Amino acid sequence: MIFRILGSLLIALFATALGANDLPPRPRAVLKQQLVPESAVTVVVREAASGDSLVELNSGSVRAPASTMKLLPTWAALEILGPAYSWKTRVWSEVPVRRGVLEGNLYLQGGGDPLLTIEHWWRLVADLRSSGLRAIRGDIVVDQTRFAPLDERPGDFDGQSWRTYNVLPDALLVNWQSAEFTIRPADDGRRVAVEVTPYPEGLVIENRSQLTAGRCAGRNRGVTLASPPGQPHRIIVTGTLASSCPGQSVRRVIMEPAEFAWGTFVTLWRQQGGEFQGQMRRAAVPPTARLLLTQESQSLGEIIRITNKFSSNMMARTLVLTLAAEKAGTPATTAAGEAVIGSWLQERGLNFPELVIGNGSGLSREARISGDSMARLLQAAWRGPYAPEFLGSLALGGLDGTLRQRFAQLRDPSRIRMKTGSLNGVSSIAGYVTGESGRVYVVVIFVNHAGAQGGTGQRIQEAVIDWVLRQ
Repeated sequence: MIFRILGSLLIALFATALGANDLPPRPRAVLKQQLVPESAVTVVVREAASGDSLVELNSGSVRAPASTMKLLPTWAALEILGPAYSWKTRVWSEVPVRRGVLEGNLYLQGGGDPLLTIEHWWRLVADLRSSGLRAIRGDIVVDQTRFAPLDERPGDFDGQSWRTYNVLPDALLVNWQSAEFTIRPADDGRRVAVEVTPYPEGLVIENRSQLTAGRCAGRNRGVTLASPPGQPHRIIVTGTLASSCPGQSVRRVIMEPAEFAWGTFVTLWRQQGGEFQGQMRRAAVPPTARLLLTQESQSLGEIIRITNKFSSNMMARTLVLTLAAEKAGTPATTAAGEAVIGSWLQERGLNFPELVIGNGSGLSREARISGDSMARLLQAAWRGPYAPEFLGSLALGGLDGTLRQRFAQLRDPSRIRMKTGSLNGVSSIAGYVTGESGRVYVVVIFVNHAGAQGGTGQRIQEAVIDWVLRQ
C-alpha cells in the first residue's frame, strides 16, 4: 500500500513538473519535426486505476475522432445489452407446411445480425431443408422492418459505394452484401473468366473484357468492374488481361440488401435441392404467421471484438440501431440510438456536453468528442464489469487488427491495446498502454491537421506511446 501511494505521488509530481499543457521532450520534438502546431493535437495520458494525470495537452479541445468513436457504442452495447446478447434471424410461413410443400409465402425476417456471413446463411437454408421443407409455392418475402430506412446511400461519404467499409446497416444484411470476384485467363485460352462467390439469383454479369498476349503489366492487367447508375444488380467487366496473368480476386458490394439476401437464399436453396419458382417481395411478417426457424448470431462479445479490432463501420452503426431497437422500439433509428447512449452516459455521471456521436462509426465529418471525455470513457470502461471483454476487443500492437503493422519496433508492443482512426486530415488513437512499472495508462491522441492521415499523425502517436511504455 505504501509503495502504491508513493508511486501515485511520484506520478502526480512528474505531471506537475511537465506542466498542465506540456509534452515530454521526445514527442514535442517529433511534433516540431512534422510541422504540426500543438494547437492541432490532443494528448491525454492518465493512470487507468487512479485517474492520476501524466500528460494533458488540449484535453478539453473538441476534435474529430474518426474511428476511435467506435469505442463508445461498443462499450455502451456491452454494458446495456450484456456480452451474451445475440441477434435473431427468423423464418416464418403464412400457412402450415404439408408433406414438405409450402403453399404460400416464406418470410425471411432480419433481426439486425451484423455478421450474417454466407456460411451462416447456408446453415439457415440447410436447417430449413432439414426441417422437411422442400418446395415453396409462393413468394419469398424479405422483412427489414426492425431498422428504419436510412436517408443516405452507400457512396455518400466518398463516392465508392462498392467498398465494404461503406456498407450501410440493414436488418437483413447477408455477407456484408458483398461477393468475391475472381478474374483469370479461362482454361480455353481464348477469353477472360469471371467467377463470383456467392452468385445470387438476379445478378447479371456482362463480361466485355478481352484476353490478350504479352506481359502481365500496365494495360494488360487493367480489368475493371462497374455498375451502371441505379443498377447495382448489373456488373459490367471491361478491360484487357494478358494470358500470362495469374488470377486476381476482389471483393465488391453488389445489389441492394434485400435483393442480395433473397438472391443468395434462392441460390443456396436450389443448390440444396429445394424448389422455388416465385418472386421477391418486401413486407413485414403478418401477425398470424407461423415460426419455422430461428437462427442466433454470434454473441455481442464476439461482435465487438471484430468491430473494434478491424474497425467495421457497419457493425458499429448496427450497434447504435440495436440499442435503439431494444430500448426505444422499432423501427430503430440512429437518432434514437444516440439518445439511448446519451441517457446511459448521464446515468453513469459521464457528462460529455460536446459529444456528437454521429452514426457511431466515426466515418463522419460531424462526429466530435474531446480528449478528456474519451479518456473518462476509457477509465469508466476499465472499472466496469465487462472490462475483460472490452479490452479484448482492442487491437494489440504489432500483432492483430488495425495495429498488426504498427509499433513492432517498440519495446514489447503487445502491451499496447488501442483503437485507431483515420480520415482526411484526422489521425487518432485511443486505448490502454501498460508501462514498464506494470501500471496501465489510458492514452488518447488526436491529431486534426492537414495531412495527418498520411503518416504524420502516426509518427506523433508512436513517440507518445513509446514514452508511455517506458513509465
